[in-house]
Amino acid sequence: MREHFSGGGPNIYLARPPTRKSSRSRAKICRPPHKGEVQKRATLPRMYTVIKVLLALFIGALIGVGLTWLAVFRATLPGGIADGPWHTSLAIGSAGGDMRTRAAVALHGLLALSRDETLYYNATTDSAGAALDGACTYTVTGRDPDARWWSITAYGADDYLIPNAAQRYSVSKNSVVHDADASFRATVSPTPAAQNWIALAPGRFSLTLRLYNPGATVAADPAHAALPAIRKESCR
Repeated sequence: MREHFSGGGPNIYLARPPTRKSSRSRAKICRPPHKGEVQKRATLPRMYTVIKVLLALFIGALIGVGLTWLAVFRATLPGGIADGPWHTSLAIGSAGGDMRTRAAVALHGLLALSRDETLYYNATTDSAGAALDGACTYTVTGRDPDARWWSITAYGADDYLIPNAAQRYSVSKNSVVHDADASFRATVSPTPAAQNWIALAPGRFSLTLRLYNPGATVAADPAHAALPAIRKESCR
């Protein structure tokens, strides 16, 4: 590059020497990465990979817990056999039950006996298919099931007996009052009834029908046993 000077005389062109960068600047440009920087650059991708793996494991565990909760906690007693609103499974209380059946029985059917001794039916809907609601009144009508002894018990959403001052939790073969034709009519409601009353509280609930030493016909074909009907009468 040249600079032009004119001071009244001939034009003089002076060549400007090229600009040089300092050795320090060149050192900064040419200096190889520091060992710590190399390690940092190599570590970051590994950290991201570990975070992704941990996040995937956490999401997988969360999904697993959710599915387990739905399959066991929110489910009723395992029901492979349906008879109207009542459901049962011959695996309840048996050594041949799978892990899900055993978990659900442990949670919902404490101390479940084998099918040779007892059949357990569970209902979470009425005979029309509507979910049982503790704010409603139901009638359970029928005749004594074919068994040495039977009972119908209401359980709350926590699978425990529904607290009530009258301590009316169930009706059974010995306690139920029969009509003249040997049939019975039980009232399942949040308000007291004159007889055969099972008390309710607001919220989801279920009914469990236990048949102790069921008859041979019922044991052979539990899907076609003569079981009580559940009918909704009214709701508050």
